[in-house]
Amino acid sequence: MGAPTIAEDGTIPPEGLEAILGFHLRLAHGAVYRHFTETFADLGMTQKQVSTLWVVAERPGVSQIEIGTMLRMDRATTMTIATRLEQRGYVQRTRSTRDGRKQALYITPAGEEALMKAKSCISEHEAWLKRRFSPDEVKKLVEMLTRIHE
Repeated sequence: MGAPTIAEDGTIPPEGLEAILGFHLRLAHGAVYRHFTETFADLGMTQKQVSTLWVVAERPGVSQIEIGTMLRMDRATTMTIATRLEQRGYVQRTRSTRDGRKQALYITPAGEEALMKAKSCISEHEAWLKRRFSPDEVKKLVEMLTRIHE
């Protein structure tokens, strides 16, 4: 299959879309996001909230800045997520003992329960996604996607 033909106005005719990698990535992202949203509907948590809660559980006392760096989120987004998780009683924020300028986050018992439910949903979601590939294909896909996001 050759490269798509680009019209004079810069658009790509529909018959050329099948050759556009970004188009397929967008469709795949949409399908994965829709399934995630359906799977997590009862929890009322976003992907970023779940990821943040998971990091806090694995690294008690982690700072908001460290979470933002790990999850590649800006400070405002990280603060908003931490505030939302705190309002729901899932995390507790305290002044860091290592650096008084930073907020340290700790998971609460309610947060541990929510994370346990989220991990169950993640298992269901991952099983749905991985059913489409062999174990070797999953490994290779992760390697290839990592090249894009790193």
